[in-house]
Amino acid sequence: MAVHQEKHLKSSAFISDIVIGMSDGLTVPFALAAGLSGAVQNNAIIITAGLAEIVAGCIAMGLGGYLAGKTEQEHYQSEKLREYNEVENFREQEIQEVKEIFAEYGIDEQGQTILANQLAKDKTKWVDFMMKFELGLEEPDRNRARNSALTIGIAYCIGGLLPLSAYFLTSTPHDGLLVSAVITTFCLFFFGYFKSKVTGQPPLKGAIKVTAIGLIAAAAAFSIARLIS
Repeated sequence: MAVHQEKHLKSSAFISDIVIGMSDGLTVPFALAAGLSGAVQNNAIIITAGLAEIVAGCIAMGLGGYLAGKTEQEHYQSEKLREYNEVENFREQEIQEVKEIFAEYGIDEQGQTILANQLAKDKTKWVDFMMKFELGLEEPDRNRARNSALTIGIAYCIGGLLPLSAYFLTSTPHDGLLVSAVITTFCLFFFGYFKSKVTGQPPLKGAIKVTAIGLIAAAAAFSIARLIS
């Protein structure tokens, strides 16, 4: 008999942080370097500006991830305290809300009453149930803010160094841009394919979409810098 194996993505927060950091890391420094390549004649200027942008981007993106994680935790705790107050002071109304939730799943009146009364015997489980099924909130990992900051920051740094590395290997901005474009296009395509594969989306379509967005951003930056210069 065939054994059923459930294949669900359980690390969506981690994957999301990598996607945020890596996608911005590949596109923003590449767009900056491309724009400078149309305005300056020295790779050293591009490398200096690129490294400064990567450092600033790592800090900004990491801090943004940390604050988002802390805000999520604070929001959850605030709603949880409010829910405890409601089950304590508005018991009958909360029981009715539980019955309405079960009714949405096709459970009859008798079943709703039994389940609601059983659930109401344990206040902690009752509140957890309401948080999840009434408010649609899952309790965040306590380390979510820290982990998110580190993941986004590191992913941004890695993504940013890839297009910038071309300027270390070439002698002119023009050559650096050509090599950087090849490296970044390949990385964007690979990253888009991997991201889509992991998240269950069409891999080829996702790869093309991510690559197109990155290259359009770089082309716009290069065109503006060239126009101004």
